[in-house]
Amino acid sequence: VQDVIQEMTVPTWFGSVPNNFGSAAAGTIKADEWRSLITVYIPIALISLWGAGTSHPSDEVGTLLKTVLDHTMELVCAVYLVCARTATADRAHAYRSHIASYVANLTKVHPNFALRPNHHAAFHIYDFLLLFGPAHSWWCFPFERLIGILQRLPVNHKSGESFSSVS
Repeated sequence: VQDVIQEMTVPTWFGSVPNNFGSAAAGTIKADEWRSLITVYIPIALISLWGAGTSHPSDEVGTLLKTVLDHTMELVCAVYLVCARTATADRAHAYRSHIASYVANLTKVHPNFALRPNHHAAFHIYDFLLLFGPAHSWWCFPFERLIGILQRLPVNHKSGESFSSVS
């Protein structure tokens, strides 16, 4: 993935991601960076490693990796649809289909993985797309940025008391 990030040329308007993604030095990945990773960089990296025309130690390994790739692409499709700038009933239905396939096969592809409440919540995004339109009009990336700014402000950990300098 790091090679794809470093070698790929993207438009200037496309959100950047850390070149050292995957290492501790990359820090915490923000929601918009995850969106960029799952819709562009990770699919390209996985397809180049596991897609048609790639070689593997055995047919069994190749089949397993292709299964993981196909499963991951269900999530990629769901994220792509939910992040589109326009929403239609057909796109909402396609989103629901992809997320249902992804969640249904999660424990089959990754047997030691336990489903989490977020997997259930992902099904409600379908309703939100129908009720509120495109997700970019109601998602919380701007609030995430504001929270990040607020977290970096110095505080005295005393509620209601402000900083003051002693003269």
